[in-house]
Amino acid sequence: MARFLIVEARFYAHLNDMLVAGAKAAIEAAGHEAEVLTVPGALEVPGAIAMAAESGEYNGFVGIGVVIRGETYHFEIVAGESARAMMALTMDGIPIGNGILTTENEEQALVRADPGQKDKGGEAAKAALVLFDLSNRFNS
Repeated sequence: MARFLIVEARFYAHLNDMLVAGAKAAIEAAGHEAEVLTVPGALEVPGAIAMAAESGEYNGFVGIGVVIRGETYHFEIVAGESARAMMALTMDGIPIGNGILTTENEEQALVRADPGQKDKGGEAAKAALVLFDLSNRFNS
């Protein structure tokens, strides 16, 4: 059994609850264990994953959060930089599923977060599981 860490940016609690539920369900359905760590926002997710990866306690990671476009350029910075950092960690060989939603409004986020609809938390966990399997294949 592998251990996966779900790192959630707890800015939109009601949306995160759905994303985390989907991610946990996918990890547990694959026969693995999931733990949740909360950070303030999407920009902190990659840093927390990097620190946790260095600990060696986890086999894979899922980043969870929601970034909704607002009236300022801040949306582009948070969305772009969190995705860039997650990709950099993945390129370093860390199995990560990126479940940080970037949407125009809350309605879009609700549809994507809901495990009964688009289940993006579950999809991110499934991506982490695939990368975990590939890591085992290529590093054994």
